[in-house]
Amino acid sequence: MLVQGQNDRFLPCQLGGFELATFRISRYINCIPMANSSHQWYDSLQRWHLELFLIPASLLTLATLLANPILLACILFSRSLRQETRYLLLANTLAADMLFLSLNLVTVVCNTLGVAMLRVLCELVSAVTAAAYCCAVLTVTLKVVDTYVAVRWPLHYHDLLPPARTRKILVGVWLLAAMYPLSLVIVMEVMEDNAPQRSEVCLILISIGKMGSEMMVGVHIYFTMGAVVCTLLILYCYGRLYWVTKTQGIWQSRYSRARVTLLAHGVLLLLYFSPGLVFTVELVLYQRQEVSQDIRVWINTVNMCMLMLLPRACAPYLYGLWYRDISDTLLAVLHRRRRLSQVTVA
Repeated sequence: MLVQGQNDRFLPCQLGGFELATFRISRYINCIPMANSSHQWYDSLQRWHLELFLIPASLLTLATLLANPILLACILFSRSLRQETRYLLLANTLAADMLFLSLNLVTVVCNTLGVAMLRVLCELVSAVTAAAYCCAVLTVTLKVVDTYVAVRWPLHYHDLLPPARTRKILVGVWLLAAMYPLSLVIVMEVMEDNAPQRSEVCLILISIGKMGSEMMVGVHIYFTMGAVVCTLLILYCYGRLYWVTKTQGIWQSRYSRARVTLLAHGVLLLLYFSPGLVFTVELVLYQRQEVSQDIRVWINTVNMCMLMLLPRACAPYLYGLWYRDISDTLLAVLHRRRRLSQVTVA
């Protein structure tokens, strides 16, 4: 026979006082590791003075947020650039990077200063940050596919990837990137009825790490499958591009534009994918009790404040200088403003 109490759903009638107290304590025991982890994490941050990582994180974020809106405005306000699939993909990458950098900086500042964040808000911020990161990686992968299609089928390129179809693909990319992180937020809210309402440290690593083993397997499968599919697609496209164009003589010169472009994009892709691999290592280390807490904190801080920001800081300057259409548009805008200022002064 079962009795439903006010705070406990169903308790056996035969439970005595000691057993009843033990049962109630066990219901709240799952929220203790999360609170302890947040407190220990904050103590490690303060003990090692890792707030100094705010300096490079702020500088890299500022450098990116100064350049990205300019390039984004050039693409969106130029009719000719808006009709190009590669520039639409670039604009989506820049927008996703801006969203990611803004939320990442807010999270780093709050964690460093010990600003307690509401649990629901923390989970939403973590989910949107993960979605922005995944969207940027997927869009960078699509840029490789776009290059492959443009070189492989130049006569049918505009029929295969018109601007309207590209916009629909980008909407699908955002939905695909946001679906799993947001579903995790819903699952965590259902599972964490009695978890603390505020957390001293807001980290997606801690939120995911306190879930059950079955949920952790799903997270590992999600990141692993995404990384494998994107990597294989990139390797296939670049391999086929080299095989198709190797007889055209564009790879003969050591400093040809094709070689430099491939090298630059290869380095940028590596920088985009590396933080995701490091995060997967963080998930594994978080589950191993023999790993020191300080090691986890150091790896996570370096990843959030340095590795995740480097590709986003390099991308706008690389694309702004390398794409002639964007650089010409920027120069035209600067010359126009200079002429207007001269006319105003005269």
